[in-house]
Amino acid sequence: MDIALFSPSSLFADGDSDSADEDTAETCESFVERTHQFPGMELLIREFSFHQLNANLLWPGTFAFAEWLIEHPSWIEGRRCIELGSGTGALAIFLRKALHLDITTSDYNDQEIEDNIAHNCKANGITPILPHIKHSWGDPFPIPQPDWDLVIASDILLYVKQYPNLIKSLSFLLKSYKPKANEVGTVTKKEQNDETMEGLPRPAFLMSWRRRIGKQDEWLFFSGCENAGLEVKHLGSRVYCIKLRQTAMRKPVEVDN
Repeated sequence: MDIALFSPSSLFADGDSDSADEDTAETCESFVERTHQFPGMELLIREFSFHQLNANLLWPGTFAFAEWLIEHPSWIEGRRCIELGSGTGALAIFLRKALHLDITTSDYNDQEIEDNIAHNCKANGITPILPHIKHSWGDPFPIPQPDWDLVIASDILLYVKQYPNLIKSLSFLLKSYKPKANEVGTVTKKEQNDETMEGLPRPAFLMSWRRRIGKQDEWLFFSGCENAGLEVKHLGSRVYCIKLRQTAMRKPVEVDN
């Protein structure tokens, strides 16, 4: 995994982040705690002052995605969800509190990240803490038969060299999805194949992307998904749905910026 030698916050204009300007009194050498404004609530999130895997700060996509999901709750209500690249766990914590979403966090195989997500769960009244999966993209997934019908992520396209590994893990989660026994027969063919205003196909990957990179680099990820047998659709507000391709021959999907 490439190591980031900069702070993510330096990549965005001041207006892109909804986090509070003032830090709480509890600040130490390794961490800082900040209050962040999410739709309808404030969350107290402990962030690494620096983390070599870039799991330190909240990124703009987190806040934009939270707002979009609150405006489109039918897309995710009742889903079993796993978040890729959870970082601090803030988005997952928000979705559990705001929508009571059944959500599992995941990030690079790093104990500090897992411990910090657990800390933030407790600090915001999430008990028991959210389940967490340690997984480095591209490695064998620790659960051989995943039953999450929704994968989400925000601002995870930082490392271009990691796109093949990310697509490998994402493809596994979508192609190996097995519904729980009590869910078999409850998912219609329409739900499996089509996005509607009532929800998403099962399974599906829902991603918000606010990171500013070159269009060519961004397209490497989307074209990589297409080459892996996945279909990309822009839903608006830089939110994308990626699902299994349903037909062998299909025209490439134009991805808006």
